[in-house]
Amino acid sequence: MPTELRLDTVICQDVEELEFSSSNDKVNVVHKLLDTFLWQGRWSKNNITTPKERRTSGENRFSRANRAQPDSTAAINVESKREHGSGRSSGPLLSGTAYCISSCSMILLNKIVLSSYAFDAGISLMLYQNLISCILVALLSLFGAVTLEKLNWKLIRVWLPVNVIFVAMLVSGMYSLKYINIAMVTILKNVTNILTAIGELYLFRKRQNQQVWAAMFLMIISAITGGITDLTFDSVGYAWQFTNCVLTASYSLTLRRVMDKAKLMTESGSLNEVSMVLLNNMLSLPFGIFLILLFSEWDYVINTEVIKMPMFWAVATASGVLGLSISFTSMWFLNQTGPTTYSLVGSLNKIPISIVGIVLFKVPVSLTNLFSILFGLFAGVFFAKAKMA
Repeated sequence: MPTELRLDTVICQDVEELEFSSSNDKVNVVHKLLDTFLWQGRWSKNNITTPKERRTSGENRFSRANRAQPDSTAAINVESKREHGSGRSSGPLLSGTAYCISSCSMILLNKIVLSSYAFDAGISLMLYQNLISCILVALLSLFGAVTLEKLNWKLIRVWLPVNVIFVAMLVSGMYSLKYINIAMVTILKNVTNILTAIGELYLFRKRQNQQVWAAMFLMIISAITGGITDLTFDSVGYAWQFTNCVLTASYSLTLRRVMDKAKLMTESGSLNEVSMVLLNNMLSLPFGIFLILLFSEWDYVINTEVIKMPMFWAVATASGVLGLSISFTSMWFLNQTGPTTYSLVGSLNKIPISIVGIVLFKVPVSLTNLFSILFGLFAGVFFAKAKMA
């Protein structure tokens, strides 16, 4: 809240408290208002009092100012705490929680579509999910639930590098999830934290403390041991996952830079999260169509029997709805925090999703592999604590 708004709030509160006083106290109301303006430096009582009045009432005015200042200071401190305390702390908490729920649900549904239904067209699934997101955003805008910025070619040109990374990130994530179990995918995603921290160091000159680097070292150890002891190891899946880690780190770092630049390309000078979600998903559609034709996925999609199952479309559509949710919450959360914290919280939600993935999909795990998974999860917790230190 700007200083002017805080000041107006204080003045209104003072008037409301004093307006029920006797008529003899009306002078005190005026003095308190003037003293508040004097303390803020916007007005001066010298501008409205005569020299004689200033000489005769200087001492009393000084006394009243001293009495009024603590009240005004206290009120402004309350407003400041309300803004900077609960406001800023609840923002990252709510956005982070929403991001975690959306991310976990999306991983489970994608795993069901790709593995349980044996759907071998990850790019087509990505295209369908993004199309659902575009339709939902358009409907929300049509009914006045959200406000969208007008898109223009300057904005699209600025956003294209982010969108290319976005599409590649989604596609690589689809294929890695197809070949690797959820628990190992979540552990290998720790590599994203390391790459993001290195990127922040070189791009934003943001240095990490020794505990953070120690946690990253533990993450590397857990990823290596987890891969060695993985009973369902698949080299193709691991290659896709490491590619996804590089792309995810690049996406979070690039998005942070491009968001500020993109705002300058709009008519209003701002770009809300919903507009960014629509821009991201809409621009991904032509890329998705091109990739489907390039890798001949279209022939597979129109001939596979799974698309005739209503339940498959229900799950795929639900994943599309979550695609919109995760796009919105990730941008919301990234705006509230930063790239490293964004990746950090993404690593913390690995604990429940790993457990659910092992139980739900009946993944065979050895004792050493389970230990590696738990080691990686706790390394993520240690990383979180180190970042908060």
